[in-house]
Amino acid sequence: MDKYDVKKAHRELYSASADDFAVVEVPEFQYLAVDGRGDPNTAESFAQALEALYGMSYTLKFTSKNELGRDYVVAPLEGLWRAEDPRAFAELRKESWEWTLLVHQPEWITEEMVAAAAASVAEKRSNPSLGLVRLLTLTEGTCVQTLHIGSYESESSTLERMHRHFMPEHGLDFNGDHHEIYLSDPRRTPEEKLRTILRQPVRRVG
Repeated sequence: MDKYDVKKAHRELYSASADDFAVVEVPEFQYLAVDGRGDPNTAESFAQALEALYGMSYTLKFTSKNELGRDYVVAPLEGLWRAEDPRAFAELRKESWEWTLLVHQPEWITEEMVAAAAASVAEKRSNPSLGLVRLLTLTEGTCVQTLHIGSYESESSTLERMHRHFMPEHGLDFNGDHHEIYLSDPRRTPEEKLRTILRQPVRRVG
């Protein structure tokens, strides 16, 4: 049985250079998604959302393998980030951050399968975020992305170069939420070696 892996099927979107910025085209993808607000380091809702996403993702993987004969690798965590005041990111005012946590799902995963997975996970452990998980279809289109190596708090210098230099110099403007793809497990990886793809949907101007 061939095992689907989105990181290999779309290698150009799940790998990037830390030395440069790339313009990529991101097609329609579907994700398990949970919305929330607050400091990801301290908000209980953030930890609950993570637990719900991964509990359901692994349940869906085994359902797909056992019932459909289609196996796949559970995708890395991703996140969309926004704030009413954009300065909240540079100033690290994390309590005002809004987020949507994501885990990519193969195209054959359905709403019915997601509902069944939520019910199955809920039988084993109570989690208020299970009722918030939804199947989200997202088409980002043209994006700029790069690889950031280091702590999440040190991303601001990389984003500064992306937003204030690369994008204006190439006639590009913002066209969606800031997107991060977490290629490293922060529980097992030293802060200075964390690998995170930073992606910004853009539109051409001028």
